[in-house]
Amino acid sequence: MQIDLGSMMEISGHGMRAQTGRMRTLAENIANANTTGQTPGSNPYQRKIPVFEDYLDKKLGLELVRFNKPVLDQKEFPVRYDPSHPAADAKGYVKLPNVNGLMEMMDMKEAQRSYEANLSVIDATRSMIGRTIDLLRV
Repeated sequence: MQIDLGSMMEISGHGMRAQTGRMRTLAENIANANTTGQTPGSNPYQRKIPVFEDYLDKKLGLELVRFNKPVLDQKEFPVRYDPSHPAADAKGYVKLPNVNGLMEMMDMKEAQRSYEANLSVIDATRSMIGRTIDLLRV
């Protein structure tokens, strides 16, 4: 199967869109890393896990990736003893979000690198197209 230069750019564009969705989800997790419930015993923000899915693009005849709806992380919420907090339960414990800021930042860095790799493919493809056009002018 041959892939033309335009298809290469489209494939990389799909990868960039998928990584953008991933980064958006990670940013939401980071922004809500300290968001607790408002009422006694209520649940805090629940971490979202980015999900990708592959699918067949019939026009290109290739398996591509896209960002799918994130799923909620089912890990238990950590608790902290703080009886003065408005979300404290009857025993004085507050449920905290199940977000690990360090892990989210590491995942964000990986998503950024993947996005940049796809961008590099587009830049290289544009350069090859430009050089090809220059050769055809001669």
